[in-house]
Amino acid sequence: MQLQSFMTTRVVSVAPDDTLNQVKEIFDNTRFHHLLVVENDCLMGVISDRDFLRNISPFVGSLHETTRDICTMKRRAHQIMSHHPITLQPQADLNQAVELFQANSISCIPIVDDANHPVGIVSWRDLLKFVNG
Repeated sequence: MQLQSFMTTRVVSVAPDDTLNQVKEIFDNTRFHHLLVVENDCLMGVISDRDFLRNISPFVGSLHETTRDICTMKRRAHQIMSHHPITLQPQADLNQAVELFQANSISCIPIVDDANHPVGIVSWRDLLKFVNG
């Protein structure tokens, strides 16, 4: 089964210089767990919701928030993204994706065309949904 049959084609991306405030807004307002970092239509990296949470102060948005905590939100996407993400093309098959998930500590695989333009994404959740029918 080719990945293009079940990959998520609605991907959300940010630019490398977008702030963590912008990243937070997307995670807060969508059900996505991964954002693709794209520049000139080419994939540069990936930010997972866990990457984001690891890089902000736990006090952001709380009564204990300080100026220093707020400053963490001014960091840029390229500062926290996973660089050189592992990718596959839409024609790759399910087994290739499973092998990549097992061999690497990743939670998504961006799907790109020959020019490294993102065309979709496959997460381990997508695989489970597909397998469970």
